[in-house]
Amino acid sequence: MYPVADALVIAREQSLDLVEISASGDIPICRVVDYSKFKYEQKKKQKEIKAKTHKVVLKEIRFGPNTDDHDFEFKLKHAINFLKEGSKVKAYVHFAGRTIVYKDRGLNLLTRFTEGLAEFGKIEQGPMLEGKRMIVFIAPKAVKK
Repeated sequence: MYPVADALVIAREQSLDLVEISASGDIPICRVVDYSKFKYEQKKKQKEIKAKTHKVVLKEIRFGPNTDDHDFEFKLKHAINFLKEGSKVKAYVHFAGRTIVYKDRGLNLLTRFTEGLAEFGKIEQGPMLEGKRMIVFIAPKAVKK
C-alpha cells in the first residue's frame, strides 16, 4: 500500500500509467500498467463475454378462434421444433371483428396448445387478453447435461 503520490512516482519511473482497477471499498485499488494495453485487454474480455451469451429468440404462432384441428397440429409441431432449438414461443389467438365474443374458444385453444407442449416447454406467462389478442408465452425446458 502506497500513497497516491508515491504510486505516481513509481509509475513515472517505469514509463507506465497508474490505473484505478477498483474504486469500491475503503481503499481504491490501482495498478501500474500500460493504459492502452489495459484498455485492449478489457475490450477483448468484453468481446469474449458477449460471444458466450446466448441470444433469446422469440417465435410467434398465430391462431384464430376458429382454427381447425389440422392447422392446430401443424402449428403445434412447429412450436415443438422451436422449443427444441431453444427459442421461446409466443402463441396468440387474434380476435378479428366480432369474433371477440368467442374468448372461451381462444382460451380452450391456448390451453390445448400449452398441454401439447408441456413435455418440451414450460408456461412463462399464462393466457391473458391484451386488446384483441389472447397471448401465452412458453419457454423451453432446461436441457439436462
